[in-house]
Amino acid sequence: MRSFWRYPLAAALACGAAACENPGDREPAQSAAEGAAQPAAPGYHVFTLSSLGGASAANSINNLGWVTGTSNLEGDAITHASLWIFGFQVDLGTLGGPNSAVLFPVKNNRGLISGVTELADMDPNAENWSCSAFFPAVTHHVCRGFVWERGVMRKLPTLGGTHGFATGTNNRGQTVGWAENTVHDATCNLPQVLQFRAVIWGPGKDDMKELPPLPGDTSTAATAINDRGQVVGISGDCANAVGGFSARHAVLWENGSVTDLGNIGGVAWNTPMAINQHGVVVGFANIPFDPPGRFHEHAFMWTKRDGMKDLGTLDGDVRSQALGINEAGQVVGLSRGATFRAVIWENGAIEDLATLVTSGSHDPLFAAGDIDDFGVITGTTAATPSAAFVALPIGRHGDRD
Repeated sequence: MRSFWRYPLAAALACGAAACENPGDREPAQSAAEGAAQPAAPGYHVFTLSSLGGASAANSINNLGWVTGTSNLEGDAITHASLWIFGFQVDLGTLGGPNSAVLFPVKNNRGLISGVTELADMDPNAENWSCSAFFPAVTHHVCRGFVWERGVMRKLPTLGGTHGFATGTNNRGQTVGWAENTVHDATCNLPQVLQFRAVIWGPGKDDMKELPPLPGDTSTAATAINDRGQVVGISGDCANAVGGFSARHAVLWENGSVTDLGNIGGVAWNTPMAINQHGVVVGFANIPFDPPGRFHEHAFMWTKRDGMKDLGTLDGDVRSQALGINEAGQVVGLSRGATFRAVIWENGAIEDLATLVTSGSHDPLFAAGDIDDFGVITGTTAATPSAAFVALPIGRHGDRD
């Protein structure tokens, strides 16, 4: 049986969160009594991670156990992309501007991290670019996608326009996201003026490929890529360059073609968030709602065989989002009604992650951002201030031989 304490980062992180006891320091009677105890009930051991002084959120975990996301500086007016590794937090910094972030599951196991960073330069068009939706305030600094490797952050090029945005990187060194071109698009909602297209950067540092929209659409954005080179994202209007009618369609790019993944009744916010190596896609999409463009989402799963299926919500809730998936098909995200709750979908059912916590922190869990192939979950608590958390499986699917 594979114990989570053999998962090296998990052990180091847990020791970083609380003092670790040396089993050799215990009294013999205590050790004998514990040895006779019944095995722990299936569930999760949860611990929270350090911050840079303010709120934090964990949005990604790879199979090395690298946890990435955001951490606010003291005062919560600035956020930086962060890496938690071997019990330590690494501030990934910025490229001259105030803010940076890792916002999507990255899924690279070879030391590459992707996200967004502000530059020192100011936007000549004063757009409220996509990044501003995730930072503490609109700064009008130029925002660009980045790749971080071996302690060095480098910015990714655009299609001639001002801004870019990177979401994920696969093990082939390909990074996806979106970037502005120079087209002033009539479907943009002011102050957005420039069209944007989905992009694959890499594996070479000078490699860059634009991904086309569905017929009739003007703009695209890529949100995830797997090791087979399958890319998922959105196709729609320029709109506000974040969600809404920018996401008229959830799409898959594969072998030079783009495929509409369908919907669950809504005409906006059809947004894939992750794709595993089997080509299973999860995300969120609007259900039928009035007005049609208002954000009212349900989590979905898409497979080539079954198409897009509504994953539903916890009892009593009305909205949900699927944010991450692993190779076993375990899906994590959130369900929302009066409050937000981190959830896991497995074996055809949805469960409130907080009800499965058997040890460690019992802070309320706001959202589960990602899950690795060992079943380790990362996300964000609903405490004040919010904190990044890791949930280690005990006696569950992730704790297997």
